[in-house]
Amino acid sequence: QVQLVESGGGLVQAGGSLRLSCAFSGRTFSSYTMGWFRQAPGKEREFVGAISWSDSNTYYADSVKGRFTISRDNAKNTVYLQMNSLKAEDTAVYYCAAQWRGLQLNYYRDSNYDYWGQGTQVTVSS
Repeated sequence: QVQLVESGGGLVQAGGSLRLSCAFSGRTFSSYTMGWFRQAPGKEREFVGAISWSDSNTYYADSVKGRFTISRDNAKNTVYLQMNSLKAEDTAVYYCAAQWRGLQLNYYRDSNYDYWGQGTQVTVSS
């Protein structure tokens, strides 16, 4: 069974940076596409970005493109979300998720992911 554990959330001022980590265990990490999603209070969970299992290509929501960067370290079984130029509207609980292999068209919808972490709170003060 896959387990995902996020870390790195916290409180930061607008314009600041945070790096989230997601530790993966239980299966072969390199065979999983990893996604990041977020959910703000009163809103639906939304796609933030993903990194593919096959070539580590990355895909981002328009709202974070140019500010957020996803990377993975297959030797450490960890995926990262580097968040720069944070805005108040980035405040949310951030979740990492794992999808076994998969096609690009499936990266954007949360229902296509098989495993989820518990989430980590990111609060950006304005």
